[in-house]
Amino acid sequence: MVVRNCLIGIALALAACSPQEASETPAAEATVAVHPVSGLEVVPLTVTSGDTVHNFNVEVARSGEEQTKGLMFRTELGPNEGMIFPRNPPDVASFWMKNTPLPLDIIFVGVDNRIMNIAAQTVPYSLDNSTAVGLTKLVFEIPGGRAAELGIEPGDLVQWDE
Repeated sequence: MVVRNCLIGIALALAACSPQEASETPAAEATVAVHPVSGLEVVPLTVTSGDTVHNFNVEVARSGEEQTKGLMFRTELGPNEGMIFPRNPPDVASFWMKNTPLPLDIIFVGVDNRIMNIAAQTVPYSLDNSTAVGLTKLVFEIPGGRAAELGIEPGDLVQWDE
């Protein structure tokens, strides 16, 4: 019985030391940054304004439910944080501030990854629509006034992990 248990223990130890199967996901890929409040995936995003690159960490609202909620009820948003709303297929996006206590800059990004227009310093809780001037690939929200503070403007290039 002791010999049998030893053989089982050795077999288990050898199995644990064997190389990983190719189908297993590497640990680095398995780790996804998640926002502590929303539970949404967080990805890096850059805005290139001339020679200046502005770096943000943004929450990704992908599903219809996530996009409907957006930043509603949020009372804090760091200066280099934001939320993105990928539009697939691209459409003429229109957003409002219902249940949103923070003023936001709503940045509309066209199919060429360039900013088309910015609804700056939107009014908290407003039901007025802020609308893109063309087909929108992405909507990017940041704290109100931040775009002007950084010199972000229409024509700037926006890049993120799509």
